[in-house]
Amino acid sequence: MLRKDGRDNESLRDVVIKRGVSKYAEGSCLIQMGDTHVLCTASLEERVPRWLKDGDQGWVTGEYAMLPRSTSDRSVRESVQGRRQGRGMEIERLIGRSLRAVTNLKALGQRTITVDCDVLQADGGTRCASVTGGYVALAEALSFLVRKRRVKVWPLQAQVAAISLGLVAGEMMLDLSYEEDSRAAVDTNLIMTSHGGVVEVQATAEGDPFSVSQLGQMMTLGQKGMMQLLAFQTQALEGLQTSPS
Repeated sequence: MLRKDGRDNESLRDVVIKRGVSKYAEGSCLIQMGDTHVLCTASLEERVPRWLKDGDQGWVTGEYAMLPRSTSDRSVRESVQGRRQGRGMEIERLIGRSLRAVTNLKALGQRTITVDCDVLQADGGTRCASVTGGYVALAEALSFLVRKRRVKVWPLQAQVAAISLGLVAGEMMLDLSYEEDSRAAVDTNLIMTSHGGVVEVQATAEGDPFSVSQLGQMMTLGQKGMMQLLAFQTQALEGLQTSPS
């Protein structure tokens, strides 16, 4: 069936990834998936967390926040509240895990890259947009290290992206908007690499349990969307320097 925005069930929203949008960050991009817009910046530090100080590897981590007016009502900044929200902490752990899954941390050396994902406008799928755009920002920051000859080999081993999907009104749908997500009987987020590896599957029934068969259908549909997102990443990173000249 056609959805409110005119898509069929197996189509992504309009996707735009603009690389190099920050003057100061070593890597950056603005990713737009429909009306969800996320600014991703990757910042480089020549140090690692204390617990890695005596090791032989670097670290990649993520942070996530929604701007106060990224939704229909203004939300209070977490810095003003004086405490972190559990949802934000869970999402930034997901971002970090996803990016580390495709990064050779030993090739990175004793340095840390923090990928900040700030939601400018939210209409569902913000964690998925953050992972997908976060990869592009990370790749640009690593290219900075390559150009400066501070790494000997390209640290990225694959691409990684994330897509939302679910069971809405009895039908499988790809890339859910907020309106669709809010009434989904099953809400799923799929994170995969360009090599076909699964980083994480988050699938939750909001009412009746779903079947293994339905999970398989969602995985198949998710893979279809994933291939499109990987292609958008590749296009955004065209011309990126990945080896010393």
